[in-house]
Parts: sequence; C-alpha cells; structure tokens
Amino acid sequence: MGTGVAQSLPHSSAAAPVEVPGKLWQRCFVPVDIAWLAVFRIAFGGLLLYEILKGITGGWVYKLFIAPKFHFTYYGFDWVQPLPGVGMYVLFGLLGLAALGIMLGCWYRLSAVTFCLGFTYVFLLEATEYLNHFYLICLLSLLMLLVPANGAFSVDAWRKAAMRSDTTPAWTLWLLRAQISIAYFFGGIAKLNGDWLRGEPLRTWLAARTDFPVLGRWFTEEWMVYLFSYGGLLIDLLAIPLLLWKRTRVIGFVVVLAFNLMNARLFSIGIFPWLMIGASLLFFSPNWPRRFGIGRRAGASRVTAPRAPLALGGKQCALLAFIACHLVWQCLMPLRHFLYPGNVNWTEEGHYFSWHMKLRDKQARAEFLVTDPAQQKTWRVDPRQDLTRTQASIMARQPELIRQFAHFLAAEYGREGLAKVEVRAEVLASLNGRPAQLLVDPRVNLAAEPASLEHQRWIEPLQSLERKGK
Repeated sequence: MGTGVAQSLPHSSAAAPVEVPGKLWQRCFVPVDIAWLAVFRIAFGGLLLYEILKGITGGWVYKLFIAPKFHFTYYGFDWVQPLPGVGMYVLFGLLGLAALGIMLGCWYRLSAVTFCLGFTYVFLLEATEYLNHFYLICLLSLLMLLVPANGAFSVDAWRKAAMRSDTTPAWTLWLLRAQISIAYFFGGIAKLNGDWLRGEPLRTWLAARTDFPVLGRWFTEEWMVYLFSYGGLLIDLLAIPLLLWKRTRVIGFVVVLAFNLMNARLFSIGIFPWLMIGASLLFFSPNWPRRFGIGRRAGASRVTAPRAPLALGGKQCALLAFIACHLVWQCLMPLRHFLYPGNVNWTEEGHYFSWHMKLRDKQARAEFLVTDPAQQKTWRVDPRQDLTRTQASIMARQPELIRQFAHFLAAEYGREGLAKVEVRAEVLASLNGRPAQLLVDPRVNLAAEPASLEHQRWIEPLQSLERKGK
C-alpha cells in the first residue's frame, strides 16, 4: 500500500488513536480507486514539463530573470532574488527533471518537493509575470506533495512493491477537487462587476479578433459580446455544480471542454486551459481510467469501505488540520479586495491570488520626476531606460509596482551621490476603454512611501464610470 502522510490508517503511532467524529471524517479516509490520481499525476507532470521546456527553449530564462536589472516583488518577498551566473539555467534544468519525475512517478516525493520549492521560488522572482495559472501550479504542486500519486502507473510502483497501491484515501480526491472548485467559483465571483456585466473588456477584445474562425464575423455584434460575457460568468459559477452532479457530469465536461478550448484559441494564456480540462476529469468516478482499459486488473476497480469504525492518529489529525487551514485561506484570499476602497481593477489592491482572470483592459504610460531638493534640480526619467518592455508596460498599470520603481530610482541616484532625492510619477491610465486619467497623485514623493498592506491614499480614485464613446 502507499506510504507517507497519505497512507490512510497506519497501525503504529506514537499518539493514541482519536475516535473519528462523525461520518464526514470517516469518509475522508475511506479508500477509493487510485487510477484517477495516477492519470492526473501523469497529465500534470507532462504539462509542467512542457511549460519548463518552453521556458528554456523560448529564451524566457534570460529575458525574465537574467537580463532585467531590477525585479518587481510581492509584499514580504523582496528578499527573493535570481540566482547569479548560470544558476537560473541550472534551476530550470532541475525543474525539468523534477517535472519528468512527477510524470513518470520516479522518485516521486523528491521530484514533487523539488518542483514545488523551485517553481514557487521562480514564481516569486518577478511580479510583472504574475499569471493565474502559475499561481495554480504552485498550489497544485504543494497539494501533490501530500498525496500518494506514485502508487500506480509509476516507476516507483514498478521498482518497489511496497509503494504499490490500488487505492488512495478519499480526501486526496476531494482536496484536489476543492482547489479547482475555488479557482472556478472565485473566477465567477470576480466577474460580478459593472464593467463585465456591461460587456467590457470583452467588447474591446472581440472587436480585435474578427478573424476568428466561423464566429469572428459576429464579434462586433452586441448580442455576441453579451453572450460571451454572461456565458463566461455562468460557466465559471455553474461548472463545478454540473461536474459534481452525476446526471449533469457529462454535460458539464462538454461545457468546460468547449469553454477552455475557446479560451485557448482566443487568448494567450499558456497551459491554463489544458490544465483546467485535465482537472475537470477529477470530478468523474475515481475508477474512470479503468473503464477505458487503463490499468485494468481483476478486482482493481472494486473498492469497498471498511466496516469497522475508523480512528484517527496524530498524523491524520494534523493532516486534516492543515487541509482545513489551506482551504479556509484559499477562500479568504480572493475576498480581501473588498476591504479596500475603490475598484480593484484600478487600484490593484487585492488583485493578486484572487482568480481575477481576464477582467480588465488597462493601458497606461508612466514617467518619473527625480528631484534633488538640495540642488533644486529635476530629471525626467523614462522607465523603459531601466526596465524591459514588458516590465515597463505592466508596472505603469499597477500602483504598488510604480512605488517599487520609485524606490529603485532613489537607490540608483543615491549610488551616484544624491542621497535624498524625491521621486514622483506622472501616470495616465485608461481602464476598459475609459478616458485616460491620473493613476497616482503626482505630488506625492513615492520614494518616501513604505510597502504596506493598507490602502495607499496616493492612488487616485477612478473618476469616469463610462467607457469612451458610450
């Protein structure tokens, strides 16, 4: 049977067993067929390997982590910096090997730990490269550490009989289902805003894609704009209920499949649609791969629950506590933007880690004024002189990144002997087709503003509520 924290009921434990309180907790450790988990491991590892190889061959390692002279960071992680020299290439090589190990189930635990830590480190290196599917990969790679995904269809199970298992505890299935459900649900909740319900930014994006096969001819029609807007909203909110209910599961899968294939064709969002398509298979019966002849063995698909009452040891209690804390945190994080005043798509406060996917079309241009009060001199700085094209474009849209760049400029001028310069920003931004307006207060010395989770009062409120021309 499988080993590690995912083994359902070890007979030896330092702590005395605790009676399982109620049927819900008992069901968490009821064994289910492991076939679903093995297939998901293979698909997940394959997608990870593709993403890493694309990063290496596409020159991303150099362009994103070596070439830039400055890296934007997340709150509390400014100490995370790229490895020197060829270190980033070595890291991506290790990530590729770890992804291959996950896919094959070879030295699975070591591979999973290596990938989780390494990819999360890479994710934290550059905030301008934030993508929801990168965040989802970090979360899923963490959860995959907990489950015995190498118990079947793996090199580990082939080389060591003790690792083989036909079953896995039910909590492994529901944990991954819950994580995917959170992404869908809060992605739908985020669409319940005025702009999306008015058809923006899809109206703008669809108008630029009239070359889309078959449907493109209608992309400038209002009925098509609202069909996409409200259709996407309903799919995000209803996909999981449709997949959970057996009677609508096939319909739900077809809807999710079509939705993600459309997203893959319309937008450049990497492996995200394919990851979500693969994850939707988690909602089918755990033995679904065996019904298609994958790993079929006599009696392998017949899993029965133990008749005796289950009891939890200390490890199982700790595991359930961790899972509960993780899921509660995942449900609270997407709601934190309600604690801030203003439109989150404008202020960006609470945007990260909240499943706000494809909700805004934001155009901005920033210039910085560096003033030396002692000499009464001011220099106008174009951020493109110090940042890559992508960094400069994304930085200009996000007030926190504007503040970080102001601190970078102050440090740069300080190294030239000007220790007390002031840095102000002139940023004009347009959200979802609105007329351009000031994003930050040009009178505020941003070099003196500290990093904070509190609302930044130097962010100018969004004034215009209507799209240009409406």
